[in-house]
Amino acid sequence: MPNNSWQDLLEDMVRFCNAQGLVNYQQIKPFPLLYEEIFLKSLQVSRRKEIDLKTFIARKVSQIEPNELHERIRSFATDDIITTNYEFSLEGQVPTRNMGVIDEKVYSVFRHYEVKSKRYWHIHGDCRVPNSINLGFEHYGGQLQQMRNYVVSGTHYTSPGLPKHPFIKRLKTKESMGLSWIDLFFTTDIYILGLTLDFVETDLWWLLTYRARQLYYRSRSDITNKIVYFLPKEYKNDALVKLDFFAANGVQVIDSISGVDKLKYYHQVLDYIEKDVR
Repeated sequence: MPNNSWQDLLEDMVRFCNAQGLVNYQQIKPFPLLYEEIFLKSLQVSRRKEIDLKTFIARKVSQIEPNELHERIRSFATDDIITTNYEFSLEGQVPTRNMGVIDEKVYSVFRHYEVKSKRYWHIHGDCRVPNSINLGFEHYGGQLQQMRNYVVSGTHYTSPGLPKHPFIKRLKTKESMGLSWIDLFFTTDIYILGLTLDFVETDLWWLLTYRARQLYYRSRSDITNKIVYFLPKEYKNDALVKLDFFAANGVQVIDSISGVDKLKYYHQVLDYIEKDVR
């Protein structure tokens, strides 16, 4: 299953939940809500536990195999790689230990693995911990709550390695930076590729919006990094609304590269990033 599609995964989920005939697939249905529909309707015919469903999904995605693009990204001279993937194709191996300052069981504010001096941040969970896989609306809501606590109001964890002050205050003093992938969105240049960033990604859109408010409303001079989003030029006309939001949030968009040949497209994107970070 090296190239399983979301549609394939959806159909597998429906069969696993014995929900055939109960779910009406429509493209306009946001995926997190469609996941909830599949799971909740399945409860009406069988009392399958959600952990069983997520464990099934973890097994499916763990079969995805690395490719030459993953290998090239690993070779970049960068300390941090952020991914929404649940499997470990980017690492090229399955790591054994979550190195986060908090050993999160469900959410992913601190979750990361270190492989050959690089940190890989799995911001939507990973298949080693099926409960952490972020798919449904409930999980998205909880993830956003944890993120906002960390950034705005402060966390309530008892770990001695985690400051209680919110990140946005610590940013001024540069205290304890790099504890979360969220920090990177305020302190380092971010290049986003291969991510549709649909509006259902409420956690990421909130983060972009909050950062923009700090820049333009609070006039923060200590946020000097840039965020770059890559969009194949063939998709530009269908993404005009999204482009408006990117502009409002100070996100730079590169939409001049053809995506007809996907492999060539991603290599050209990586070429661009390599030149930009030198």
